[in-house]
Amino acid sequence: MTLITVRPEPGAARPYAFPAVRRISAHGGTVIAAHLPGQVLATAVLLLDASAARETEGREGTATVLAKCLEEGTTARDSAAYALALEGLGAELSPSVDWDSFRVGVAAPAPLLAGAVRLAAEAARTPKLDPADVIRVRDDEVAALKMDWAQPGPRADAALRADLFAADGRYRRPLHGDPASVAAVSVDDVLEFHRSWMLRPGVLLVTGDLDEVDLDVLAEAAFAGTSGGLVAPEGPLGVPVPTRPHVLLVDRPGSVQSTLRLGHRAPERATPDYVPMTLAATVLGGAFTSRLNHQIREVKGYTYGIRGSYGMTRRAGRFEVAASVQTAVTGPAVRDTLHEIAETQATGVTEAELDVARSWRAGQLSVEMQTPGAIAGALATLVVHGLPDDYYERLRREYLEATVEQVSAAAAKHLAPGGLTLVVEGDAAVIRDELAEFGEITDVDL
Repeated sequence: MTLITVRPEPGAARPYAFPAVRRISAHGGTVIAAHLPGQVLATAVLLLDASAARETEGREGTATVLAKCLEEGTTARDSAAYALALEGLGAELSPSVDWDSFRVGVAAPAPLLAGAVRLAAEAARTPKLDPADVIRVRDDEVAALKMDWAQPGPRADAALRADLFAADGRYRRPLHGDPASVAAVSVDDVLEFHRSWMLRPGVLLVTGDLDEVDLDVLAEAAFAGTSGGLVAPEGPLGVPVPTRPHVLLVDRPGSVQSTLRLGHRAPERATPDYVPMTLAATVLGGAFTSRLNHQIREVKGYTYGIRGSYGMTRRAGRFEVAASVQTAVTGPAVRDTLHEIAETQATGVTEAELDVARSWRAGQLSVEMQTPGAIAGALATLVVHGLPDDYYERLRREYLEATVEQVSAAAAKHLAPGGLTLVVEGDAAVIRDELAEFGEITDVDL
C-alpha cells in the first residue's frame, strides 16, 4: 500500500466534443440521433408539442395528470402487464411535461431499444386512461400540491409569475398548476388533451451506440399510426419591464423567515445574448462564489443561500433572485440584494470574477454531457429552440472566450433593477412597514 501525502494538482482540462448528430425522416416523423460508441445503455425520447402551454385556462395541470397516467396501462395491457413488459426489456419509462414539450423517455440496453420505443409509443398514443385511474392520479397530484403549497416558496413563485406574465394567458399560472386548478381537471379534460396533442408524430431523440440500433425501425416504432403535421411555433412574448419596482406581499402569519422572489422579464432561450447573460448571472448569483451569496450569506449572515439566474423557455424568459432570510432582517436583505443587482447592471463584472464563471460554466457543461439521458436532453434543446446541430461545440468555446466587455454589456442590457417585482412571503404584520421603501405594496392572497 502506498500512502499519498501530497494532494494531486489539477491537470489540464480534457477536450470535449459533443457527439455528431444524425437526422432521418421516416414513417411520418423525424429521428434525431447522437452516436455514443460503446455505450450499452441507450435512451430514446419521444418529443411532442403537448406542453403545459397548451392547457385550457382553469385546468392547469392537465398535461401533468396525463403524464402520470401513462404508466397506468394501455388499451392493450393493464398496468401490471405493461410494467412486466418494460421490466422484460430492462427498460424504464419517464414521462414529463414542461413549458415547451411533453416528453416520453425510455432507457434500455441498445439492442432492445426498438422494443422499448414501441412500449413508450404505446403508452403515449394509446394510454388506457380508465376514469378511475385518472381520478386517482389527479387526486394524488392535488394532495401532493397541497403539501407543497403549505411550505414557503410555491405561493411566492406563483405570485411572481402571475405578475410578470399577467397579460400572457397560460404563462401567468404555475407550470404544473395549483391545488385548485388540478382539482378541476376532469377525465374529459385529460381525454381531450390527449386527442388534441398526443397523436401527432413528433420527434424521436435517440442517444447510445447507434451501431446497435436501426433508426428506421425506431422511427416505425415511434410514429406508427400517427397523423398530422407539426404545429407552427408561436413567436416570443416580448420583454415588457415596468418602469419602477413594486412589492407583492404574501402573508404567512407567524413565519420566522421571509421568502424572497425578485424578478423581471427577460428574452427567450434562443436569444443571441444567452452566453453573456448566463455568465453575468453566474457572477451575480449563479454560484456559491457569487456576489449575492458572498454579501447576503457570508458577510451579512441573513440566509443560508441566495441564487440569481435567468430561466428561459421557447417563448419567454425571466430573471429571478430567490432566497429565504430571517424575518428580522427582511428589509436589509432586500436592500442589499437590490444594491448588488444595480451595481452589476451599472458597472459590469471584473476579469477575476468572469474567469471563475467561464471555467465553471464550461466545466459544468462538459460534466453534464456524460450520459445518454443528458445528451438526449441536449438534443431536445436543439429541437425546441431551433438551434443548429453544432450548437454545443460552439457553446463551450463561447463560454471560455467571452470577454469582460461582452458580459458587462449583457448585464447592462438585460438586468433591470428599476423594474423589478419584489415578492415577499412572510409575516405581513411584522415586515410590512419596512418594505414600503421598495415600492408600492400590494397584498396577494393565493
